Amino acid sequence: MSSVETIAVDVDAPRPIDAIRARLSQLEQRVRLAVAQARAKDPEADDPYRGLYISDDHIDLLLETDPAPSSILAPVGLPSKDGLHGLARAFELDNMDVELLVIAAAPDLDSRFERFYGYLQDDVTRRRAGIELALKLCGLSPLSASARRRVLSGPLIEAGLLNVEDPERPFLTRSLRVPDRVTAHLLGDETPDRVLAELISSTSAWDPGTASELTRALSRGYTCYVRESVDGLGAGLGTAALEALGIPALTLDLRRVGETDPEEIAAVAAREATMTGAGIIAGPIERLSEKDGAASRFAALRSPLVLFGKQTWDPTWSRRMPVTFDEALPAAKVTAALWRDHLNGHCAEGVDPAATTVHFRLGPEQIERSALIARRQARLEERAVQEADLRDAARVQNGAGLGRLARRIVPEVHWDDLVLPPEAMEQLRELTDRARLGSLVLDEWGMQRGSRGHGITALFAGPSGTGKTMAAEVLASELGFDLYAVDIATVVDKYIGETEKNLDRIFSEAAGVSGVLFFDEADALFGKRSEVRDSHDRYANVEVAYLLQRMEQYDGIAILATNLRANLDDAFTRRLRAVVEFLMPDETHRRRLWDQCLGTVAPRAADLDLDFCARSFELSGGNIHNITVAAAFLAARGGRPIGMVHLVRATEREYRKLGRLCTEREFGEYFSLVAP
Repeated sequence: MSSVETIAVDVDAPRPIDAIRARLSQLEQRVRLAVAQARAKDPEADDPYRGLYISDDHIDLLLETDPAPSSILAPVGLPSKDGLHGLARAFELDNMDVELLVIAAAPDLDSRFERFYGYLQDDVTRRRAGIELALKLCGLSPLSASARRRVLSGPLIEAGLLNVEDPERPFLTRSLRVPDRVTAHLLGDETPDRVLAELISSTSAWDPGTASELTRALSRGYTCYVRESVDGLGAGLGTAALEALGIPALTLDLRRVGETDPEEIAAVAAREATMTGAGIIAGPIERLSEKDGAASRFAALRSPLVLFGKQTWDPTWSRRMPVTFDEALPAAKVTAALWRDHLNGHCAEGVDPAATTVHFRLGPEQIERSALIARRQARLEERAVQEADLRDAARVQNGAGLGRLARRIVPEVHWDDLVLPPEAMEQLRELTDRARLGSLVLDEWGMQRGSRGHGITALFAGPSGTGKTMAAEVLASELGFDLYAVDIATVVDKYIGETEKNLDRIFSEAAGVSGVLFFDEADALFGKRSEVRDSHDRYANVEVAYLLQRMEQYDGIAILATNLRANLDDAFTRRLRAVVEFLMPDETHRRRLWDQCLGTVAPRAADLDLDFCARSFELSGGNIHNITVAAAFLAARGGRPIGMVHLVRATEREYRKLGRLCTEREFGEYFSLVAP
């Protein structure tokens, strides 16, 4: 026999509809009285055309009809609470405000009121209460200045609980309407307003201990601003602080605002938060800074409010100054706990997720998403999560914003592909160690001094083709990052101030990205300041000074390459963590380059003499690569393996491209292949 679970039902428990039905019943009595008064004053009660609108008999029938049964009006499975009284308490409404609200909402709750209002206003098309009718039903005179002010600018209007429609009509005949979201709330439905639907995001609460100061500020009624170092940090801290206060969070991602009016979003968010007793978390706030008054509108919200962004709070955003918090990356022990919770024992033995991803700039949301991606990848291949899964998943968290300002390069080269002197190789390995161990040395060991952050800025200096770009790619590959090559042409602008804006935009987008910024031909940006002879010199010097300052504030990895180190400003060199010199390769390195550029797959002829090529042709690695590729095409066209004839002819073409003469001293016994 199957057992049946008994469910206890409290029949006396109040329902959201009970208070509304009681109000509607009271309103119906007033409508009944108003109908009687209208008939007594109607000089044409026997008008034969009266039926074209609403007849007396029709009204009598409606007044004798019971309202819709609770099975139709009452929503199923909604929380048991008095929405009307809760709304009055939340928005500090007096009884007259509540009366106006019920009068305006009545047609949306009971369709009979559409005809009641049409009859009383002698216009069958007017199915909502006009201002005059609403004031009379409340017992207020339409000529009362205070009554009119209550409708125009009272708490109902300010809170967005009541809309006055038909602005082109005379004042007294304008219709009153309650927004659908407010009506739904009165019935117990807490589905958010459609204006907020695309903006609401779920955020994992951050460690409550790290949010204690934020919690204290919110408890005292302060608006708070969190300048976050990574995406998700501000929202996570705000959620933790509100949870500590027992307040639900309404989190809005302002990156999704699009074409929607930010002021409308702020107004709807304020109403939603007050109705539901939630606190608001919104950001990044700088996304609204270019829209007049938008940031100010958010900063003026009354609810417990946490704003966040990556920029320092700008006083021009709002007169109301928030309490600001500068939040860096979370402590290592907190990060490790997050990885452990989200991976839930799915890692391979010996794999430490926190150590593997320590050099990535990951907030709580990004760690959660990274863990999910890594677990899915491992599950597809029916194995445990490996270090490569973690690095790939962490790299995916990079936003697309920087990709629009710089060319994204997925590294495909490694240490073995680099042919450099031992000293240069050692410096590159030290740079990777700085990136990996920065949190340990600077934070845990307390070696951080002054205002400089964890940023790593290095200069790669040397002739063209000596491996600067490849070295930057290897550095990114070793860290599991993408390389973002900045096109100088998109940064430098002839108009005053535009270059600074472009560079600031790049650094701002890169602040939340785990990647390596690469500036080739950096001397075009960081050239030496000159003596001021005219306004052009002065602005040029201001530009260089700004760039130096902005780069010093950058907290990521930036590699700058130049062929002309002497052209760089001296103050720039002081701000560098490392300078790596890329020299022209000697004969030994050239021999390795020739062999490496030819690869292991392409067919080689027996007459290849790479020792001769290395000894005779003083070329950079980039030139050697060009020659081997050109030689491969020549060989492929003839259907033969790559031989000396192909290498020599390709070398001749590279010499001519470089503006160098082909001499017998260099080409030796192969000179006849290039001689005219």
